[in-house]
Amino acid sequence: MTSAAREYDSSQDISIEKKMDTSRALDVGFVRLTLALAGFAGIILIWVILQTTEAALPAMQQFGLGFLVTTRWNPVEDIYGVLPQIYGTLMTSLVALVFAIPLGIGTAIFLTEDFVPKWITAPISFAIELIVAIPSVVLGLWGIFVLIPAVRPIFRAINQTLNWFPLFGGPAPRGNSLLLVGLVLGIMVSPIIISITRSTFESLPRNLRDGALALGATRWETILTVMIPAGLSGIISSIMLAMGRALGETMVAAMLSGNANRINVSLMQPGSTITGLIASQFGEAGRTQVAALMYAGVVLMVLSLLVNVLAELIIRKFQNLQQAN
Repeated sequence: MTSAAREYDSSQDISIEKKMDTSRALDVGFVRLTLALAGFAGIILIWVILQTTEAALPAMQQFGLGFLVTTRWNPVEDIYGVLPQIYGTLMTSLVALVFAIPLGIGTAIFLTEDFVPKWITAPISFAIELIVAIPSVVLGLWGIFVLIPAVRPIFRAINQTLNWFPLFGGPAPRGNSLLLVGLVLGIMVSPIIISITRSTFESLPRNLRDGALALGATRWETILTVMIPAGLSGIISSIMLAMGRALGETMVAAMLSGNANRINVSLMQPGSTITGLIASQFGEAGRTQVAALMYAGVVLMVLSLLVNVLAELIIRKFQNLQQAN
């Protein structure tokens, strides 16, 4: 080998080493950048929790756990409790899920199972995505001026027919109610269930569907006995995310619940939610009342945390069952 050739090989080795060093440095830099971003997100979350808890500390020390079971909210006497709001928050979220789950799963099946041509499903998908983009205050106004007059006769008919049932009893409904809040929340969260469930069905192996059809199953049997069980963890994830969204919604609850500070078992009557309480009273609150509102915010965060933990446990359980099968 000539000296020129050796010099050429040497320069090639140096060039390759430089490229490897550059590539390694970029990899390390990228990993550290993503680590920093993930850490920043965690720091923001911890910061919000600590600041909210610190602001709520005076109310926690003054009212203790009795805050959770007290039904009075009286700024004049400095008596605060959020039991009616906890009840309203949970009931409106459950009503939203009762409405959104069949709507979301049914729509996701329709969009993924090729019942109709793509030129029909494409605009439907686009319209569903647009629902997410509608501000909640606009949906609140729509609820007040459009939905209440439209559903009032229906609610009154249900009230008259099923007045013996506590959830639909009480005086004739006039307008704002927990049921109305739940319906609008159901409309708001249904795109979450549709989107995630649709992605879950699309990610399932094609041979699952083809195998069931080849064994003689009908289309509906394939959907109900193969596709839905196979995608159950994704469906449950979508439901839990939707519930978390319903728990934290503010404007719709503040505008449509009636902000009645009492527990009324009937969904046809006005009520209140934690977010509605905070939104409606924060502007005129004094020092103790602000601390009580922050305490209510902490309660809401704990409820959301419990929902997320429950969702994680359920998803892991179904994933373990699927792996075992």
